[in-house]
Amino acid sequence: MSVPKVVLITGAGSGIGEAAAHRLAEAGHRLVLGGRRTDRLAALAQAIEARGGSALPHRLDVTDPASMRSFVAAALDRYGRVDVLVNNAGVMPLSRLDALRTDEWDRMIDVNLRGVLHGIAAVLPVMDAQGAGHVVNIASVSGLRVDPTAAVYSATKHAVRALSEGLRQESRHLRVTVISPGATRSELVDSIGDRATREAVTGLMDIAIPAAAIGEAIHYAIAQPAEVDVNEIVVRPTAQG
Repeated sequence: MSVPKVVLITGAGSGIGEAAAHRLAEAGHRLVLGGRRTDRLAALAQAIEARGGSALPHRLDVTDPASMRSFVAAALDRYGRVDVLVNNAGVMPLSRLDALRTDEWDRMIDVNLRGVLHGIAAVLPVMDAQGAGHVVNIASVSGLRVDPTAAVYSATKHAVRALSEGLRQESRHLRVTVISPGATRSELVDSIGDRATREAVTGLMDIAIPAAAIGEAIHYAIAQPAEVDVNEIVVRPTAQG
């Protein structure tokens, strides 16, 4: 097993974030769990600690830079360092552009892109001072292609991949990993307000992989030796086109 690390996970209350928390706790890492639904975070932390793990739940709004800084400060207060940030929080209210659901566009930009930036801004000074750190950004296969109804969502995920590559190139002591899931069972579908789009995506869930598969990919990237930086992982259902 790799040396236990202090891992911060955004959007830890469900889906990929929750699955990653269980997998990383199993590997012995110490966790700080961020999200809006504090009841879910508390239940998750309790379950992890009941199995002998260590997890601190903390209310987090990734769209608020001050909230993100408080999240990182809580990690430092509890554990004294920050080894890994998993920027997982995201929303996916897909729709055609001509539906003009502009509030949803703004929400995707705020959570999927600005949220990642806020996370990076909060941990960079800490990781620079430590001389080491690892940022894991959860993108999407929508960051590799663009489909109808996904223009804005894809734009945010393309941006996350570009941002991650820029961060990687700017540092020689920071590891940066982009993980791009395909169809994965999570609550993202619930954020789709456009009825026709939601029905189409719900149908895709018949072939979706469990969130645990992405949790395993996160664990793999984190577990590599310090001199090995796994830059990108794409994980999708075998049946997905």
